[in-house]
Amino acid sequence: MTPQDASQQAEALCRLAPVIPVLVIDELAHAEPLARALVAGGLPVLEVTLRTPVALDAIRAMTRVPGGVVGAGTLLTPADVTAAVAAGARFGVSPGATDRILSACEAADLPLLPGAATASEVMALLERGYRVQKFFPAEANGGAPALKAIGAPIPQVSFCPTGGVSPKNVGDYLGLSNVLCVGGSWVAPKDLMVRGDWEGIVALARAAAALPRR
Repeated sequence: MTPQDASQQAEALCRLAPVIPVLVIDELAHAEPLARALVAGGLPVLEVTLRTPVALDAIRAMTRVPGGVVGAGTLLTPADVTAAVAAGARFGVSPGATDRILSACEAADLPLLPGAATASEVMALLERGYRVQKFFPAEANGGAPALKAIGAPIPQVSFCPTGGVSPKNVGDYLGLSNVLCVGGSWVAPKDLMVRGDWEGIVALARAAAALPRR
């Protein structure tokens, strides 16, 4: 897969909903009902971070949910890419970007949202062909004003800002012309998962799916 094709597919995924849930799953039993709740609420694109021992099994379970598009986040090594693809991930997300990660995803035909935090990183990814990127960590790097500033000289690149995005500031990001969607964890709070309050998560997803985009 070329970087251009990867970005085209990443853009299509980002346009499916204004929020991509960023999911940290500790209990495998939560995976399938969580995916059903988020999809029912209008958020079909799901990023499962590879931060817990059950993450890969969670991806496998969530791929069984009709209407969901499940990907793997926190890709750090080529081995992560191989494992994610084997688990059924349909896209990948990385906090940053290295030649090894980019090459591994390209070789595996895995669409990637590569992370960038500075203008130089954005330019390096664009030079390789990635015009859809993850801005991370968004709030720690200056938030929506910083992303707007980056977009002025580099309007060719569109972003999914992630990291510190919340209901309080999500509108600032979605109002930017260079933002396709955001990544956020607030739609799947741990306490609701522990209680099995899937209807509560459906309600949060519906509210997020209704957010206006520019």
